[in-house]
Amino acid sequence: MNWASIELLVLDVDGVLTDGRILSSVEGGWEKSFYVQDGCAIKLWSQMGGQVAIISGRSEPALDRRAAELGIQTVFKGVSDKTAALEAILSSSETDARCVAYVGDDLPDLGPMSRVAFPVAVANAHSAVKRSALYVTWRAGGQGAVAEVVEFLLRKQGRWSTASYTAIGVDGKS
Repeated sequence: MNWASIELLVLDVDGVLTDGRILSSVEGGWEKSFYVQDGCAIKLWSQMGGQVAIISGRSEPALDRRAAELGIQTVFKGVSDKTAALEAILSSSETDARCVAYVGDDLPDLGPMSRVAFPVAVANAHSAVKRSALYVTWRAGGQGAVAEVVEFLLRKQGRWSTASYTAIGVDGKS
């Protein structure tokens, strides 16, 4: 695996950025819970020059709000064919699939996972998704799995110490 080539991180939402639960509000809408450490890691990945894209089978305002907070501009929502969405992302970003990590948890993620260099399953993913992954996180979706993947990638790329100092705003010198 050429770790240095991984530049694009593509994320599923429900079960990856969230714990997979969808809560119905009194007003009839849906509520989601996002994990703050995942958001911090996504910002760090971007600060270190990485790209982030989201592919979701659902379409809700909470996703738009969270993506905007994190500076994620490439968001495909309400998607029934995640492989086609991934192909559109690759085409528009002019990124080769060999430079992509995809994090998923459920059967619709199998298609895009089969196309990328580094397919990742979260700890609580469907067993078929885990079998197709090159890496299975220790942390569950919505509980820091994305943060774990970002740290893993930056460590493999030899950029973790610089990245972690960047995140806390120091120069890394004692």
